[in-house]
Amino acid sequence: MNRRSFLAGSAAGLTLSPHVLPQEPQAAAPKATEAKAAGKPFQLDYAPHFGMFGNHAKSMVDQLQFAADQGFRAWEDNGMAGRDEAVQKELAAKMQQCGIRMGVFVAHADFGAPTFASGKKEHQERVLAEIDRAIVVAERVQARWTTVVPGTVDHRIDPGFQLANVVDLLRRCCDRIAAKKSELVMVLEPLNFRDHPELFLTKVPQAYAICRAVQSPHCKILDDLYHQQITEGNLIPNLEGAWDEIAYFQVGDNPGRNEPGTGEVNFRNVFRRIHQKGFRGVVGMEHGNAHGGKDGELQLIAAYRDADAF
Repeated sequence: MNRRSFLAGSAAGLTLSPHVLPQEPQAAAPKATEAKAAGKPFQLDYAPHFGMFGNHAKSMVDQLQFAADQGFRAWEDNGMAGRDEAVQKELAAKMQQCGIRMGVFVAHADFGAPTFASGKKEHQERVLAEIDRAIVVAERVQARWTTVVPGTVDHRIDPGFQLANVVDLLRRCCDRIAAKKSELVMVLEPLNFRDHPELFLTKVPQAYAICRAVQSPHCKILDDLYHQQITEGNLIPNLEGAWDEIAYFQVGDNPGRNEPGTGEVNFRNVFRRIHQKGFRGVVGMEHGNAHGGKDGELQLIAAYRDADAF
């Protein structure tokens, strides 16, 4: 599952690795019928996305209703900012009706230009305009978080100057949000270097240092555990080290980038730990379905029931 596909708004065997978390005894794969504990809320607020339950419900509002019926209390839509205003309002109304809160949508993500690192005025103006738009969209759909991927590195500039440019532009973005008296939080997402070479932001400790430098409640970390299992592993110690600056999680097992239980990560342990630490935010399900059709969707729900049974 490619990150660019997610940002466009669309949508295995166990491999040993030096980054594998300690494993509990592996239970048999959840059966599709186990997903029928419908309506019971999960312990954490896992957030599906459009297309994940597309075999059970075709329209976007029907997908929201189906998710709510299965016990999900959050939703994310990377492409929300690009939807027509009428659609945004319709989806927001449905989420409110279903008791679902909006997770992240993307404010800025550039995979081909050093939009933050370069310090160029044209890049800065584009980013600030996208943050202005995100503030409006967030109010419309009652979203608190918006994703920022701060572009590529700029090999023509010393890394220290690049870092200063990133921090300076993030501070300007925070000032824009504060000036509008918005509670919007930009969540910086480090992405792995294998799937996305050349990006400026790749690791959680790096994002932590940036957030500490920005010093604003409007700039925090999105810890995507799929990416960080590839980049650095050590998932629980790293999230604990950066805890004060983490506002949002996303997940996907590795290898494969599908639901928990299809790869090497012990998500039950990870979910238990972030719940023990008091996390009550959203955990975005930014991954694909391991199996197709209705049965595959039910197996995905059952996998989350299993990982949530801590």
